[in-house]
Amino acid sequence: MKGLIQRVSQARVEVDGLTVGEVAQGLVLFLGVEKQDNPAVGLKLLDRVLGYRVFPDAQSHMNLSLLDVGGSLLVVSQFTLAADTRKGRRPSFSAAAPPADAESIYDDFVSAATERCPTASGRFGADMQVHLVNDGPVTFLLEAGS
Repeated sequence: MKGLIQRVSQARVEVDGLTVGEVAQGLVLFLGVEKQDNPAVGLKLLDRVLGYRVFPDAQSHMNLSLLDVGGSLLVVSQFTLAADTRKGRRPSFSAAAPPADAESIYDDFVSAATERCPTASGRFGADMQVHLVNDGPVTFLLEAGS
């Protein structure tokens, strides 16, 4: 499972011109689910995302987590994170989980996140437009294996 996090001052996801998820200060998490992933792997990644220290403290050092600053999380499914781009000019998606499996794991992830912090989400499998203001810019790729 891969999660690309971006620290944001604001973000929203639109589907067919309608906002389906929106946050102010917090993180946008683009979540890629791979074949070997399961809900337990998702919980490990969620712990890392919520505790990852990417927000500035009083000395402007990245020492505070999303939970420390009381921020919100916007989760967006992103199967392209599972792409193998090591060779050629076309990505291979053979490592991506089948859509039905990925959607179930994504839904479990969002439910677990909602229990721990203010959480919004995109719509799995939809053509989404993501609007965000990357604060910093700060972007990290987190990986959690089984």
